[in-house]
Amino acid sequence: MKVLPFKIPKPEHDALVYQEDIGDLFYDKLHQHEEIQVSFIIEGEGKLIVGDTVNYYKPNDIIIIGSYLPHIFKSDASIPKKSEMLSLFFTKKSFGKNFFELEETKMLQPFFNRATHGFKAISEKEKMADLFLELRSAEKFDQFLILLKLLKFGSLCEYKSLSSFIYEKKYSDDEGNRMRDIFEFTMTNFTTNITLEEVSDKANMTKNAFCKYFKKRTNKTYFQFLTELRVEHATKLLLSKNQFTIAEIAYESGFKNISNFNRQFKEIKKRTPSDYRNEKNIIY
Repeated sequence: MKVLPFKIPKPEHDALVYQEDIGDLFYDKLHQHEEIQVSFIIEGEGKLIVGDTVNYYKPNDIIIIGSYLPHIFKSDASIPKKSEMLSLFFTKKSFGKNFFELEETKMLQPFFNRATHGFKAISEKEKMADLFLELRSAEKFDQFLILLKLLKFGSLCEYKSLSSFIYEKKYSDDEGNRMRDIFEFTMTNFTTNITLEEVSDKANMTKNAFCKYFKKRTNKTYFQFLTELRVEHATKLLLSKNQFTIAEIAYESGFKNISNFNRQFKEIKKRTPSDYRNEKNIIY
């Protein structure tokens, strides 16, 4: 069995890397990289975990992942279309240590501030999408110019942060692999009755040590994270499965009684499941 690296390597001598991901699924293991990732989702949807927070991605999303920010694109395998994503990878020092401190590039600083926690562009998306599509046939120099334009839009656009907490230390490979095992187990089994014994065993830790370990690295308890994962799954079902009752969606999302589901959903989403379903154009 191939052991996949937690830190994903990039070409050593390329200041800017353009990448096309096309396949049934995106890379679905928790990982991090030094490079800031700027991505455009053409096809595919699924769960997106960035740092400590559960999000969703879907076609036409423009997503920015900050340097060394652990993340997972967990594709929804039930979607028949292939997944396709265009990405640029670079560091703040790719073009010289002080390049983004120059007077001419200072206006891009909001992009880097936002990227620290990761963000999803809300406005300016059509203009940014057009730029991404130009990358397919662009030469290296033109890719660099397109990046600068994307950073400008990323500095000016309305946006939604993707993570609420950043662990103060970079994950080591061993630590990252342990967190990967925890997240992978949770994302595979969140609709079942996960016990503390099961997940701490997966992490090869005692229950008490696991609780402290997870809380320190995510600023929330494991069961807070599990509840958020279940609620985010329920939001997708509420919008896409109109034939399901609220009770059926609660059960499909891992909740065993409707009253607990309603309470947890309202606490996280600030509205009831019924109100959420009735609202249009929800951004998730």
